[in-house]
Amino acid sequence: MSIGTRPGPLRHGLQTVIARAYPRVVGANREPSWVFFEVFLPLLSTVALVMVYRALGAPSRFEGYVILGGAMTAFWLNTIWNMAAQFRWEKDNGNLEIYLASPVHLMWILTGMALGGSFSTSLKAAAVIILGAVVFDVPFIWSAWLVALLILVVTLAALYGVGMALSSLFLKFGRNAEQGISSLMEPVFLVSGAYFPVRTLGVGAAIAGTLVPMTLGMDALRQVLFAGDAFELLAWPIEVVLLLVYAVVVMLIAHRALKRMEYAAKVSGRLTLRWQ
Repeated sequence: MSIGTRPGPLRHGLQTVIARAYPRVVGANREPSWVFFEVFLPLLSTVALVMVYRALGAPSRFEGYVILGGAMTAFWLNTIWNMAAQFRWEKDNGNLEIYLASPVHLMWILTGMALGGSFSTSLKAAAVIILGAVVFDVPFIWSAWLVALLILVVTLAALYGVGMALSSLFLKFGRNAEQGISSLMEPVFLVSGAYFPVRTLGVGAAIAGTLVPMTLGMDALRQVLFAGDAFELLAWPIEVVLLLVYAVVVMLIAHRALKRMEYAAKVSGRLTLRWQ
């Protein structure tokens, strides 16, 4: 390729996204046994919660809350462990230096990871939804699938923005960040109302739960996918707008934080040392 035809930053960025997404998409289908261990075994906890609601004689939409919550928590786990912690693991494996030496911003690399990881995570989420629709006969409003897809895309944009922002914390604090995030997993599932309407926690806890974008996303999805929902936190169009604002804010924070991490690595060299 001649110097005059060298690709620009945008093309470099898009090529990076494809390159980082490719192994995650192909790797998801490389070993068939992974489908069983990563998709079907995690369904058991969701099934257990559905059976609890069924034993209590709760309305069928509560079973739908559990099914939808099980699908969304798969995306949250992908955000934390396959995005936020990824650079930390790449640092231990010696690959972080290669990323820092590349001519693209680190956010392009994380975007590729997000798109690739969302493919395998979507398989898990689809398995949960199909289980609910076929086995438990959850009354989803399938005619609202287009609106639900829009809400899901906006929610994922906010979630993966959080993952990008947290990746700097994992790089900075290493194992301490991993332990901190691990300890917050169950509290996040609680305040986000993953398996029940978050409004039942009270106004204060519900507002605190909106700090996690999954809270607004699940509440909006429940409104459009289930009839007669009397536990809505806000009207779903308002929640979509809030999620859009949330996504823009966290991505701006992620961009600035990753720039600082990149500067620390290239100028002081402390970021890429194993003992720092």
